[in-house]
Amino acid sequence: MTAILDLALLDCRLPDGRRTDIGCRDGVVAVIGPLRGRPAGRVVDCQGRPVTPGLVDAHVHLDKALLLDRAPGTDGTLADAIRVTALAKRAFSAADIRERARRVLDMAVRHGTTAMRSHVEVDPIVGLRGLEALLPLKQEYAPALELQLCAFAQEGIVDAPGTEALLDRALAAGADLVGGCPYNDSDPIAHVDTVFRLATAHGVDADFHVDFADEPRHQHLARIVAETERHGWQGRVAVGHATEMAALPPAEQDGLAARLRAAGVAVILLPATDLYLMGRKDLRSPRRGLAPARRLLGAGVTVAAATNNVQNAFTPVGNANLALQGYLLAVAAHMGAPAEAEDALAMLTSHPARILGLPGYGLGEGLRADLVVWEADAVRDVIAALPWCRLVVKAGRVTVEQERRLREPWRAGAAGEGARRPAGATD
Repeated sequence: MTAILDLALLDCRLPDGRRTDIGCRDGVVAVIGPLRGRPAGRVVDCQGRPVTPGLVDAHVHLDKALLLDRAPGTDGTLADAIRVTALAKRAFSAADIRERARRVLDMAVRHGTTAMRSHVEVDPIVGLRGLEALLPLKQEYAPALELQLCAFAQEGIVDAPGTEALLDRALAAGADLVGGCPYNDSDPIAHVDTVFRLATAHGVDADFHVDFADEPRHQHLARIVAETERHGWQGRVAVGHATEMAALPPAEQDGLAARLRAAGVAVILLPATDLYLMGRKDLRSPRRGLAPARRLLGAGVTVAAATNNVQNAFTPVGNANLALQGYLLAVAAHMGAPAEAEDALAMLTSHPARILGLPGYGLGEGLRADLVVWEADAVRDVIAALPWCRLVVKAGRVTVEQERRLREPWRAGAAGEGARRPAGATD
């Protein structure tokens, strides 16, 4: 007897263009193929709409999101954003952090994100309040989104005595991994070494903010690669920003990309933030300030694009729609050709899933049933047109359904009875 499916998605358009059905059972994709007439707890006719795996946001700051009303930037620089946010942190409460984080998580889930890694600042200013605020959200949002928390030393380690002990406590209390920011410390080498010491002691991944400037004046990536190899931490280290790499000569970019690939160090571009903060002093033809995504991908590096900040001094815009970062890549990183657009979408799906270590991620039989049905004609529209999500599925269960109604009374008034009826319009 054929087992009953939990969910049957009929007439889906797969990323390869095929139109077929997807059946989910026990949290995984049980079958891809004809399903009409097969019993299922729920049946949804997708009418040819494209389906992708759930989006994966590999780098977000939930604890300092939505701060524009209390900590706006004054000059648009990275240093200013760090300064005003550090001042605002002094007044953070666990309840305040949790309320703002919920707002961002709700946005992300509704935009098709099914997994996320958030950095949580841990330092003498805020202590462990951020972690205490966000840890309960892992369980609260588990039916819709898998949340990883990275204990993050934004204010430095050497320059903020007591931070190492706080990071250690955070990891013992439930943080999933540890992160650092060597360019914001007076001894960046000691900073990097401390993060690796904590990562290896606790057996967790490491995730750095690194080389965030227009010119190659830090170049801490080399140290991170060396420490990754020395500790045998290949495939367990990610770096965000890395904008300085774009200022290197092409041969040096190629050499660094090869080293990153060999060490299994992933790179996360943060397009909205990087485009906003970089190139501030360029009076003519301001630089884009993005790490060289196409060159890194060509070298075989795991490369993701992520949201980073939402409406604060680092990024004064945003709504946690991860597809927007793919849109920005298409324009600012010159990734609009068909093959490049596929790479850009992979930077929102399969590549960040690899960074987060998500088992069974993808769209295939036996893989986790984390899926998005898009209100679009083709998969390329996900980043080309920023469509809304018709349906979001987590572990084989529908978590989000969106239906929208469009009326255009002006058409009848402008063209009379012969007015064209737009596709998709309803009465």
